[in-house]
Amino acid sequence: MTFSMTGFARAEANLPSGTLSVEVKSVNHRYLEVFVRLPDVLRFAEAQLRERVRQEISRGKLEVTVRWQREDTEQSGFHVQTEVLMQLHAALSTVRTNLPEVAMPNALELLQWPGVIAEPRITSESLNQTLEQALNDALVALRAHRAREGTELSSQISQRLDQIQVIVQTLRAAYPDLQRHIAERLRERIARFQVDVDPERFEQEVVMLLQKADVAEELDRLDVHIAETRKILQRKEPIGRRLDFLMQEFNREANTLGSKATATDYSQAAIDLKVLIEQMREQIQNIE
Repeated sequence: MTFSMTGFARAEANLPSGTLSVEVKSVNHRYLEVFVRLPDVLRFAEAQLRERVRQEISRGKLEVTVRWQREDTEQSGFHVQTEVLMQLHAALSTVRTNLPEVAMPNALELLQWPGVIAEPRITSESLNQTLEQALNDALVALRAHRAREGTELSSQISQRLDQIQVIVQTLRAAYPDLQRHIAERLRERIARFQVDVDPERFEQEVVMLLQKADVAEELDRLDVHIAETRKILQRKEPIGRRLDFLMQEFNREANTLGSKATATDYSQAAIDLKVLIEQMREQIQNIE
């Protein structure tokens, strides 16, 4: 199956005290690069998260963003630590007595003081398990997204291969006419200069020109590349680099075909081949 390198997925997992969300966005890249954004409470899980991504994804630039949203005070059972609040009040009274010009904090600022509000205790183990669940769900959705796009890319490449196959078949069928075309051009040149040429020497010249214009080998290699590309598209492993290499081979044959072209049809075919190959190459840049 062909996988694209672009995709997006989001997953959530719930705890009694809040919600953990994981977003994964990927774009094409030569290698695998993973960028992670984590809240401070989950910094301990960064290495584990990166390793999990590498197990699922082989190529692409991935941005993994994890968000931790706590429930509000009433729903999560938060309560004010009266003892801590009274200690803080006593400390503020001392400050007010000695430094009356210093502004005192308001009620909201007091509630934000560490320890004043008792939050539900969340263990690293519970957070880690929840993060693992959310990350797995996001990676499954991302792979599905990349698979859908990969199927479309594979279809577009197959269409170009079909068009290249038609060009190859057309050129191969027209090849017998090439000898007549070369002979006619040579006769036109001889007539233009009004010189007498020995018939045997004329045939030798035609044979030499035909050898230089022989594109049978290039057409055979194009057939081989077409078949190989179709096989690679059916593989279950990452195929982007293999396809990229094959596009270089396609281009090499198209360039040779163009350099050997002695008829307009062959020159146009070489141009059409290059256009189709470039279209495939652009699609392959997005394949894992």
